[in-house]
Amino acid sequence: MATTKKAAAPKKAPAKKAAPKKAAAPKKAAAPKKAAAPKKAAAPKKAAAPKKAAAPKK
Repeated sequence: MATTKKAAAPKKAPAKKAAPKKAAAPKKAAAPKKAAAPKKAAAPKKAAAPKKAAAPKK
């Protein structure tokens, strides 16, 4: 049991520590920021401003 635990633990530990950090951190930090920020900042401004500017004119 001791040999299998020592052999399996090190293999699973480094893999889970390295892969998840590099795969999860960048995705959650880069994707949401670039996808959510621009959409909420660009879409509403371009969609709301023209509507408020065009509606009063008519």
